[in-house]
Amino acid sequence: MACTKDTVKTNGLNIWSTGALPGSIAEVDIICVQGLGSHPFFTWVKKIHTPESKPSRTLVGKLWTRKDKKAQGQGEQNGPTAEVMWPRDLLVPLFKNARVATYSYESGNGVETTLRQCAEQFLNVLFQHRQKSHERQRPLILIGHSLGGLVIQQALVIAALNQHFQELRLSVSGIIFLGTPFQGSSAAVFGKRLAQVTGGNLSLLELLQKDNPNLHSLSKDFCDSHQDWDFVCFYENADADYTLFKTRVVTASSATLSGRRMIFLNTDHSGLNKFSGENDENYAWLLPEIQRMVDNSPSIVANRHQSKEGEAAGNKHWLVPRQVNKLFTGRSEIIERIKRAIQDNNAQNAGKQKVFVITGMGGMGKSEICLQVASILQEEFWGVFWVDVDSESIAETGFVSAAVAFESSAKSINEVHQLFANTKHSWLLILDSADDPEVDYQKYLPLGSRGVVIMTSRVSDSSQYNTIGSEQLTSLDISLSKQLLLQAANITKNLWPIVERQAEDIAKLIGSHTLALIHAGTYVAEGSGRLHEYSDVYSKHRKQILTYRPLQAQSRYSDIYATFEASAHVLEGSVREDSKDALHLLRIFSMLHSNALPLQMFETSWKRSRYSLNVSDAKADIEKLCRWHSLKCPEFMRLEASDWDPHRLNRAIDLLVSLSFVERINIYEGSSHLSIHPLAHAWAKDRQELGQQNQSWIESACIVALSIDDGDEHSVILPHLQSLLNNMEVKTASSLGPKLMVASIFFKFASNLICNLDNSRVNDLLQDILATFAIKWDEASMEYLPIYQLYVSNLGYIGDIKTSLELQKQIVRLQQGLLPIVHPWRLKSQHELARAYHSNGELDKAIYLMEHVVKNQEHVLPIAHPSFLKSQHELARAYLSNGQVAKSVELLEHVVKIQKLVLPVTHYYQLMSQHVLAHAYINNGQVEKAILLLEQAVKAQQKDLPVSDPKLLRLQQELARVYHSNGQVDNAIDLMEHLVKIKEKSLPATCPRLLESKSELSRFKMEAINIWLEEMSQGMLPNRMRYLFDSPK
Repeated sequence: MACTKDTVKTNGLNIWSTGALPGSIAEVDIICVQGLGSHPFFTWVKKIHTPESKPSRTLVGKLWTRKDKKAQGQGEQNGPTAEVMWPRDLLVPLFKNARVATYSYESGNGVETTLRQCAEQFLNVLFQHRQKSHERQRPLILIGHSLGGLVIQQALVIAALNQHFQELRLSVSGIIFLGTPFQGSSAAVFGKRLAQVTGGNLSLLELLQKDNPNLHSLSKDFCDSHQDWDFVCFYENADADYTLFKTRVVTASSATLSGRRMIFLNTDHSGLNKFSGENDENYAWLLPEIQRMVDNSPSIVANRHQSKEGEAAGNKHWLVPRQVNKLFTGRSEIIERIKRAIQDNNAQNAGKQKVFVITGMGGMGKSEICLQVASILQEEFWGVFWVDVDSESIAETGFVSAAVAFESSAKSINEVHQLFANTKHSWLLILDSADDPEVDYQKYLPLGSRGVVIMTSRVSDSSQYNTIGSEQLTSLDISLSKQLLLQAANITKNLWPIVERQAEDIAKLIGSHTLALIHAGTYVAEGSGRLHEYSDVYSKHRKQILTYRPLQAQSRYSDIYATFEASAHVLEGSVREDSKDALHLLRIFSMLHSNALPLQMFETSWKRSRYSLNVSDAKADIEKLCRWHSLKCPEFMRLEASDWDPHRLNRAIDLLVSLSFVERINIYEGSSHLSIHPLAHAWAKDRQELGQQNQSWIESACIVALSIDDGDEHSVILPHLQSLLNNMEVKTASSLGPKLMVASIFFKFASNLICNLDNSRVNDLLQDILATFAIKWDEASMEYLPIYQLYVSNLGYIGDIKTSLELQKQIVRLQQGLLPIVHPWRLKSQHELARAYHSNGELDKAIYLMEHVVKNQEHVLPIAHPSFLKSQHELARAYLSNGQVAKSVELLEHVVKIQKLVLPVTHYYQLMSQHVLAHAYINNGQVEKAILLLEQAVKAQQKDLPVSDPKLLRLQQELARVYHSNGQVDNAIDLMEHLVKIKEKSLPATCPRLLESKSELSRFKMEAINIWLEEMSQGMLPNRMRYLFDSPK
């Protein structure tokens, strides 16, 4: 039933004519959309004569409608008037086969809504009224007044990217814009000010501000996506009279679109949608446009739908360089996310170009994922194009090649961009290798919203180009890594369980790098080596393996190292300071461990280098770093600055992170670490010539040595120190600088190794130092006294008590005639001699000498000095061994109390003192106190140390032993099982520390079984039966 003046709806479609006689159907829909705050009926009404009086109205209501518009029923109050509601009274009689309707929506005072919401609602209303099969492709003519034109524009932009509205959009045969403010209106300023006072719709008024960039973007997207649609713009040629002032509500420049027909009407803004009858001059300009659109609509709409159906038939152009790799494994979740993003045509994606960005280091499979996605979605796109943007010249060649699909002879990127922007067809463009951080790749993105772009880049910041999503590729998980490796190795699946462990070892060795896994497998498949031999061959011939070029399964990069060289060439080709610093930092990193490099190390080194700069080379000694070491630090550390300035370092790091060389990780309390993929780490070293490697080593060694503080274990530095020792033999390093300077670096390293309990490594290192620098190990000399002291001390730790004692006696005798009685070196030597006596069982001598040391230290050292505390600790330990338990407990309690105030809870010296104090408590009959002390110590260590830290494991083992000795067998076994489980994961199967723990666990369990048997014999129900059969948890 047709709508009437009395039944008109405030929201929705008001149908004034069904447009069809009984038994027939309408041939065209004509729908008029109202403007801002308009009345659903009177906005389309023209009064034949002017009423005598008018009520006052708000400015918000006047902005977009005539000032003499009446509220519903107002005309009757001032006498009869003739009303011409032109859609009903003029269009319905003329177009008998048309369904004529007006669309209303609330947008005035008290209503908060947005243009997008209005447009989405409009689309859904039309969609619901065109559900029948004969309605879905019926031609549709839209007429929008003022804001109504923007609603139409926004709706069609949304529909262009939403498959649910495709039929509706293709059926729009013509659009008439009546005073649509495509560039906003200056009159909206007044409306906004009044709305702020009266509570009007601010969001729409803000949108309608003059030159609003959002309106500009909307018009651009609309024109790009509807170039072939027929639309005409009408604009007002008279000012609106608002009593207090007159203004042109929407200027001609704002109401028209470039390149489109435009017609002015002799009326103000409100009169653009009101006509008095068939003879109205302005209606005479409008009607021919409507008539033309109605006449042309059947053929236009039919051809458009036919073209769309033909386009959907499949892919016509496939300009992709290679086929998908049959070995492709995993990444299915990422591919699915990319597919969903591309196919998502919801309103939030409407009107914007779809760009998806994939980032990650070279060789991770970015390009292969693009091939997979393109292959899967091939039939959804008229054209799929692949352009390599590695350089501008290569990019231009790729774009020009794509022009062939458009039957064009375009010769430039811009010309091809226009082809992409103007085509009616759907397309997928893959921009591969956008890897230069100094290039703005926005220039390679075609305009418009017709197609989809997938970009691949090593530069993490390139994710900013995305509009629908981005993914950063990392290594494959271990399960997929094994699968890919074994597939590439061409090993039949029934054999996979047999070689699974070997495959896992290889995957871990090469960091589950996708391309490296394929190359490793191909290496085996081509007969160059066997799977079980690969790890050994890799360790001996790493560079040869990683530059291996397979005959089959070749990628864009012929070998693994080539993937990293591509990014290095970008840095080497740059003149920027941060690029040079990044390369320098990469060289330093290559000499250190690949994981968890603490950035704090650079600041600590800088601070200590400030002191060392003032120590001349002539005043240097084996224990003291000097100016020579400081000057080896790289320029980006800025030694000349008065304060630590990490600006250059951070810029270099940011660049390496951006290029996916390294990853920045925040560990705890704001502490940042850097990690690098194992293959990138290996490449960074192997790409350097031998001379450059030597220079990188000495720079890295000086940075690490400067960061080490005497007496502190620096456990976070330990892996990097060990890496330096693995990368350079002492003999080779001795040629990299003055003998004393190089020796002092190794002395620092040896001191740190002792603090970290790596005593066997210390012994080997000290032996190399003695041999390299021709120092006689059995004849102490003052020149190298600190090395002798370190060597002798370590001999005690590794159990060579006799040799340690004899050398220590030599050192003490040597110093007696040369140094005063309270000299630190002399007291330190006496301290070590006392320890040697203790280890050799000569307790009386040990106590006598250590009491002498402690007494002298009291006069010259503060109470919390590390050397003073160490001597007291050793004296207490000697007391304990000699049976003077009370003295030991008293002294150790004092030491532990002071250490808690001045040392970190994880410090080696504090752990040792707590360990010995626990033993003293046990010997003193205070077992519960010992257990409480050790439990508190373990709990404190667990907060700051990894589960496999040797110091933590040693403390836990001691606690397990105390549990056992106190009869707490269950606790002892549980804790020892935990220790065995941890050690099995972190230590070799033959490691003495692991074997010791396993032996103790077995002993604990046997004793538990004996207790159980005893309980059984006494008729008690045992609670320890599980120990008979349980393996370590």
